[in-house]
Amino acid sequence: MIIGALNQKGGVGKTTTSINIAAALAAQGRRVLLIDVDPQGSSLDWAAARKDKPLFSVVGLPRASVHREIENLGQGYDDIVIDGPPRVTELARSCIMASDIILIPVQPSPFDVWASEEVIKLYQEALVYKDKLKCVFVINRKIANTAIGRDVREALATYEVPVLESTITQRVIYAEAAAAGLAVYEVDPGGSAEQEINAVLNELKGYL
Repeated sequence: MIIGALNQKGGVGKTTTSINIAAALAAQGRRVLLIDVDPQGSSLDWAAARKDKPLFSVVGLPRASVHREIENLGQGYDDIVIDGPPRVTELARSCIMASDIILIPVQPSPFDVWASEEVIKLYQEALVYKDKLKCVFVINRKIANTAIGRDVREALATYEVPVLESTITQRVIYAEAAAAGLAVYEVDPGGSAEQEINAVLNELKGYL
């Protein structure tokens, strides 16, 4: 399974989501590769901050040849997660063409909803070449006990791309874990954040 996390708007949580999904897969005994395509190299920074044994492999590949190189890069791995770039560029197109499913993290904000349009256009273009390619939204940094998550779900419905029922709540643990090079399940085993990530992963698998 190759998951590409993409959204042209920066700061939506692509890296945090990518890292924790990769960690959840690794916790299941899967051999996982995380490819950091973002020129900022946030996933690489996370790996560098880690003091414990790596949970999975992390490589940087910020060039528009991911779709051509992924077969060789992915040899020996069960799953690949791609932490995509923050802009719609040739890099993003390459990530989409390399993926089996596109995961678009969206914060409960109209700006995030509007910014998703360009990624959806690239996805629709890619369907000409990859008719089995899937694409889904995940609501990220949802504020608990508010209606804003429901509102953004209704707004995203205009794109005719599924929105995962599972959501990721705004929690301090995500930032604390990232700063230490850890996955959330290492900081709070069995906690709410781990449960959220596992729910997102299980739902993603259902689409494939």
